[in-house]
Amino acid sequence: MVFLSLMLILLLGGLTGGISSGKSTVSNLFKSHGIPVVDADIVARDVLRKGTSGYKGVVAAFGEDILQANGEVDRPKLGQVGFSDPGKRQLLNRLLAPYISSDIFWEILSLWLKGYKVIVLDIPLLFEARMDKWTKPITAVWVDTETRLQRLMARDRINEEDARNRINAQVSLDLKRSQANIVTDNSGSLEDLEEQFQKVLVQVTRLLTWTEFWLSRQGAFSALVSTVIGVVAGKKNVLSKL
Repeated sequence: MVFLSLMLILLLGGLTGGISSGKSTVSNLFKSHGIPVVDADIVARDVLRKGTSGYKGVVAAFGEDILQANGEVDRPKLGQVGFSDPGKRQLLNRLLAPYISSDIFWEILSLWLKGYKVIVLDIPLLFEARMDKWTKPITAVWVDTETRLQRLMARDRINEEDARNRINAQVSLDLKRSQANIVTDNSGSLEDLEEQFQKVLVQVTRLLTWTEFWLSRQGAFSALVSTVIGVVAGKKNVLSKL
């Protein structure tokens, strides 16, 4: 099975895409071809939902100033606190990372049991979370720095300073691009992105290697059947000699 890391590096806590929102564009392109997407941003929202362990830990650490009137976490405000202070950002990551990683694992397992051969992990902070070791291939949807900045400001309605704080909190674009197996340039139009996506799709839906096959549900089932047959055949041979 292929765990495809879709490292969309326009935004933090959200993703890049065509003209405005890459998260919806690129993720939906995969979904439209029947490929499931595990979205780390959606998982993070669930982890921070009121009453969860993640919610309680964050409120205890950062106080009720980060809450909305309805008691839910104000994500933009929490993000502003985290991105402006490296120490607080590290604390926030320590508080939420175990819950996010766990939920991502269970989503992957559920999809694996359903028989999907390719699962896209939509994780902006892939390298920061050190999850790149568990995924193959890694595809980076790249955009130039100025376009990245402008799109981030427009999407989240934040000023340039806050946008730069978010960008500077990430591993550099050049490093991410150098570590990726597949790079897609998202500086152009939506049509350009869709054209490049078709090439990515061919690469990630190719025939499985033997290693990837044995990691798939079909491979695991084949291994189980082979083992059972081997055990039964072995018992028959033993009994025939008695």
